[in-house]
Amino acid sequence: MLESATMSPPKRVRRKRRRKSVRGRQSQVRAVLFLTLLLIAGFLIGLFGFSSFHKGWYRWRESRLLKQGAEFLRQNNPEAAEAAARSVIALDPKSIAGSRILAEATERQNRSETVAWRAQVAQLAPSLESHLNLASAALRFGQLEVARHALDQIPASEHDKAAYHVVAGWLARAEGNSADEERHFAAAVAREPKNDTYQFNLAVLQILSPDPEKHAAARNTLERLSKVAQFRTQALRSLLENAIHQNQMPAAEALAQDLQMSQEVTFSDYLLCLDLYRKLNPKKFRALLAKVKPVAARNSNDLAQLIAWMNENDQASEALKWIEKLPNELTNKPPVAIAVSDSLVATKNWSRLKRWTRSSSWDDKEYLRDAYQAYALREARRAAGDAESEALWAAAEKEVADHPERQLALARLASKWKLDEEAKKLWTRVADASRNRREALEALYEIYRQDNDLPNLRAIAQRLHEISPDEVALGANAARLALLLDRNTTAGQQLAAEVYKKAPNEPAAAVTYAFSLYTIGHTPAGLEILKKLPPEALRDPHAAVYAALLFDDDNQTAAADEYIKLARAGHLYPEEKQLLEEITTRRQNPTPSPAPASAPSPNDVTPSGTTSPEILARALAPFSLTTLTRRTSQAI
Repeated sequence: MLESATMSPPKRVRRKRRRKSVRGRQSQVRAVLFLTLLLIAGFLIGLFGFSSFHKGWYRWRESRLLKQGAEFLRQNNPEAAEAAARSVIALDPKSIAGSRILAEATERQNRSETVAWRAQVAQLAPSLESHLNLASAALRFGQLEVARHALDQIPASEHDKAAYHVVAGWLARAEGNSADEERHFAAAVAREPKNDTYQFNLAVLQILSPDPEKHAAARNTLERLSKVAQFRTQALRSLLENAIHQNQMPAAEALAQDLQMSQEVTFSDYLLCLDLYRKLNPKKFRALLAKVKPVAARNSNDLAQLIAWMNENDQASEALKWIEKLPNELTNKPPVAIAVSDSLVATKNWSRLKRWTRSSSWDDKEYLRDAYQAYALREARRAAGDAESEALWAAAEKEVADHPERQLALARLASKWKLDEEAKKLWTRVADASRNRREALEALYEIYRQDNDLPNLRAIAQRLHEISPDEVALGANAARLALLLDRNTTAGQQLAAEVYKKAPNEPAAAVTYAFSLYTIGHTPAGLEILKKLPPEALRDPHAAVYAALLFDDDNQTAAADEYIKLARAGHLYPEEKQLLEEITTRRQNPTPSPAPASAPSPNDVTPSGTTSPEILARALAPFSLTTLTRRTSQAI
């Protein structure tokens, strides 16, 4: 018992010690946790503070760089502005302000990179202004598809704005669609009639119009703007060009004097004055030419322009004598070397042309040097199949394969030198690009016209109509060729109706629609259309052919004979001569005409641009396929 009593107290002491030990350890854990939490909170607060400071510093730096970029642009220092803006983009790749500065800076340096930056601005901040800026930049650098897409992104509700019409007019001009160009410029003037820039754009276009009212209004506008400092030189230039074209020599001479006195006169303006004085006053011409020569010799571009002008105006021999007095380092490199080569071509000096084109490198114009060499060899040997000449030309074609602008230059040379096969190949490639499609198609049309290649002529006429659907002459021509070839008579009839509906007073539209009605046996209706035209419109030899065809089919022989006489007095195309032969054949082998059905109206065209099936069935019902084929196939 005693032993038991003496052992109890130590047990209680140990339990107390254990409790104190547990409590101590718990306190330590809590202290560690508390310190850990303090450290984490401190770290987070520090991280947040550092991040805020970092973001603030970035924002401050970006803002500072943007201000610098804007200031550099104001000082007309695009290189420095570009460097500042690129630093902004490095900080924030989606910076709208930085992209705008880069677009402006690269545009001032005339770099195509502008288009990419304008596109980024339009994507990040889509608006009428950003899309118009993108379209304008794309047009400047020949990217027509980009320009079209940019304009397509603009909502229809914004299409009535003057700025939209101006850019759309520029696009139409680049596409060669003069009708749309005039329509858009006129719409811009209608929206903002007091805007002199819009007035000037429209006047420069309409001064060339055959419409007397438009021509007179344009001349009045240009005369007014010639007294406004901002437009004086450009207005005088347009008025002078028109006066020379209209052969108004006294007015032209006065305008030439004013233009030469203008502070903004260009070297091209001196060439325009040379055009005038060459026709008007030989003494003044020689004096101005003597004055211009030393000015041209100071600048290679001006020198090339003057030599080119002399080549085009029967002065090539004099140009060659003059360049012999000039330093070789000025004349043996493009662009002057190219102009001199043209002088040698004009004077048919093939041996000298061969030496000239072998004397030095033409840098990025080597393909032209090869072309001139090839042509010199070909003409000197009078052999189209000369192996060396063909090899040189093939080398030139290879060099331009991936360069649309070079293809265009080589195609122009091939057409100028009457190398039709080479020209066809090159123009076909150029026509696949957007920027010079109109020029390429017109060049191909001329080649096929000379070859009387009607199937290809018809195809090119259709493509020309498609790129400029509002031009009446193009639509009428495409419809006429479709009717003549009978490859797609229905399409030709539909197009003829559409064009006539659009411009019933235009002789080309009326004559084509009348011919369309004749092909389906509605000659009386076609004659009624012709009779609505002024008599002088049918005195044109080409129009007279179709008038003769219809009058003869209606048994009005005397009238038909009068138009046959008018037609044969002019130059006719082979297919038109064939139409006159059809009249002779028909008179020798008369056949009774079937009773005509009611003639279709131009209004019988569905909104989709196709004639309704009911109308076609009504129009074609009285005729067999043989009858229709006879009428069109004899015309080919």
